[in-house]
Amino acid sequence: MKQKKNTFTEFSSTVQKVQMAFKCFIRKKLKENGIDLSFEMLEVLKCLWEKEGLKQQDVADYVMKDKASLTLLIDNLTRRNLVKRTEDPSDRRNNLIMLTDQGQALRLTIQPWIDEMYWIAGDDVPEQLLRDGIVLFDKIYGNLMQLGTRCLGETTPKEGINKNLQLAQ
Repeated sequence: MKQKKNTFTEFSSTVQKVQMAFKCFIRKKLKENGIDLSFEMLEVLKCLWEKEGLKQQDVADYVMKDKASLTLLIDNLTRRNLVKRTEDPSDRRNNLIMLTDQGQALRLTIQPWIDEMYWIAGDDVPEQLLRDGIVLFDKIYGNLMQLGTRCLGETTPKEGINKNLQLAQ
């Protein structure tokens, strides 16, 4: 049992290193190109590039941030003229988060970097190993969700991890 715990601890540390490497790669590209965005702001933009006009709470759930943290991110993106809040016509209490033209255009610059990052990261990694990794992460995630661990607005374990994996694609 202790060996398994040590192996899992090492595995978790490796996952964190990979996450940090992804963030560092993107931060470097942003800095080299004079784009003043944090990785977290980019996560919000990527969410909106996939589905625009989401309620603020839906964006918060998607990027796994609490509503207060997301409000600050959206404020910063609004100041940079990348997103705007619009009133939800079906419920005035809600704001929909929309991309500006500048926010849409930024995708054309950033998406190739994301593609390059995944190309480099996946170089010499067999596809079956990646598929096995997805199964492994789904299992780990499911184990945690069985304990009632929920990340913000998630409803089911499989939906939660797949939603976040899609953001990373």
